[in-house]
Amino acid sequence: MIKIRFINIITIILLSILATKVNAWSEDKEEAMALIPNLENGLRIYEKCAACHTPMGWGGNEGRYAQIAGQYVNVIIKQLSDMRAGNRDNPIMYPFSQHSVLGGPQNIADVAAYISRLPMSPNNEVGPGIDLERGALLYKEHCVKCHGENGVGSNEDFYPRIQGQHFLYLLRQFHWFKNSQRHNAGTAMIKKFKDFNEHDMAITADFISRLRPPLELTAPVGWHNPDFPFIQIRH
Repeated sequence: MIKIRFINIITIILLSILATKVNAWSEDKEEAMALIPNLENGLRIYEKCAACHTPMGWGGNEGRYAQIAGQYVNVIIKQLSDMRAGNRDNPIMYPFSQHSVLGGPQNIADVAAYISRLPMSPNNEVGPGIDLERGALLYKEHCVKCHGENGVGSNEDFYPRIQGQHFLYLLRQFHWFKNSQRHNAGTAMIKKFKDFNEHDMAITADFISRLRPPLELTAPVGWHNPDFPFIQIRH
């Protein structure tokens, strides 16, 4: 009985610590969204991000790192907040989202604004092009309500821009949704993916990867970020 009570006390303490942490970060998130960003400071912070997401913010075709260029400010802030609070399981990003590395609300606002202004890749990775008609139907049935006809998403509602995202990255996230590894996903979204089989996920991800961002958000072919003139570009 004493052992059980001791375990219960430890559990209560840990939950209390977690709740305090989540509440503190929620306050940071709200403050960050209300601040005027400093793009020069955003660039300084982004130098840490460029090692994985590339200086252009285009991520990688292998599916490990997302294209984040052109993403909405509020979406970036929310995802960082979810990682920091443990609501999104991402072991690679978790250390970089912590206060000791990322800093407070102003730094969050600054780096989110800098990333959002980067032009998107003109050549993101797409899938094999199989059964795209059914992929389009699945997208229309399950995704359009939140992400829009062309994957544009919504800054106000925290729905990510998914147009122009890499095929393998999308597919990897789909698996995480299906397996309940993306803890910050809404219950409705997780429920949708429970009914998706491997083929459904592949063709839907392929269709989304082919949704093109508007030309004004897309970099010209061969563009390199001039803020990183001395860094070898990884494609």
